[in-house]
Amino acid sequence: MTISTQETPEREFDAARLEAFEERIAGALNETGMLLMMSLGHRLGIFDTLADGVPVTSATLAAKTGCQERYIREWLGAMTVSGVIQLSPESNTYRLPAEHAALITRHGTANLAVYAQFISVLGSVEDDVLHCFQAGGGVPYERFIRFHEVMAEDSGQTVLPALFDAILPLAPEVTERLETGIDVLDAGCGRGMALMAMAQRFPASSFSGYDLSTEAIEWAERTAREQGLENIRFQVRDLSNFDQTAEVGRFDFVTTFDAIHDQANPLALLTGIRKSLRADGVYLAQDIHASGHHHGDVDHPMGTFLYAISTLHCMTVSLAQSGEGLGTMWGREAARQYFSRAGFGKIEVHQLPHDIQNDYWILRP
Repeated sequence: MTISTQETPEREFDAARLEAFEERIAGALNETGMLLMMSLGHRLGIFDTLADGVPVTSATLAAKTGCQERYIREWLGAMTVSGVIQLSPESNTYRLPAEHAALITRHGTANLAVYAQFISVLGSVEDDVLHCFQAGGGVPYERFIRFHEVMAEDSGQTVLPALFDAILPLAPEVTERLETGIDVLDAGCGRGMALMAMAQRFPASSFSGYDLSTEAIEWAERTAREQGLENIRFQVRDLSNFDQTAEVGRFDFVTTFDAIHDQANPLALLTGIRKSLRADGVYLAQDIHASGHHHGDVDHPMGTFLYAISTLHCMTVSLAQSGEGLGTMWGREAARQYFSRAGFGKIEVHQLPHDIQNDYWILRP
């Protein structure tokens, strides 16, 4: 065998581009550090304690939150140098500006600190996903500690506040029918928060929730009991063969909230949903807004983050079930094809002003 000794020609570098990319990576490391600390601040309720804007010392903040002062002091360092929290050096006190409190506390209009939790949750399976890159397969749901908890918080901000005033009105007849009394299914319901909100609002209707996760269903059942909801039931159920197991004409209204793209067999689920709908039934699907093409997603405001979520969760959990691995960013074009193949004849898609991340599909037989 002859080994070539020819050297690879040196590549020419655009110095400005190199410097800009270096600065971008350094900035991303800082921002990631901020998000990791922000996740801790959210989970420990530290931001909520600071929401009133009153300046506090690290010792006072530790006492108010029940945390160790040394950890609070180091956390405050990260939050101060990132510009999230303001320090008054003269008094050595810290305060959370009102504008920041509005976006990262449970008292604000939107709590963006919720999404910071995804960094550590998804990072916890990096070794598993790395193995899958080399050997194939996927990472099963049970490896994702706290994923359903974080998704429930996410849903609590994107779905629940808009459910009755913006989402359900996309199918105008649904609200009136819910008030009269119909049968409703949420497929891939997770912790079932949207379903419980509807069950409480519409006591004349009956609600069912199916999900693969035992942990999520147990939480949903426990919470429904605590709320005294008697018109709702939850079931651990693998929906990868729902096209075969769905009961014909069982439901008047079916919902899925960000649940199709991570299924093992998304077409089987959609075909089962179509099969389970009555003749005048409605299916409402919330799923990720994307083009489904890399070049088409370059300008997506959350594109990089959503492709990362796909790699580290949505695609891999599907592949773990020997599934299709459709992925988070399957996009409108593919979604429309899947809905048509499942047998839906009337297909509408909407976006809502409060939610840049999702599309809302209204589908009828």
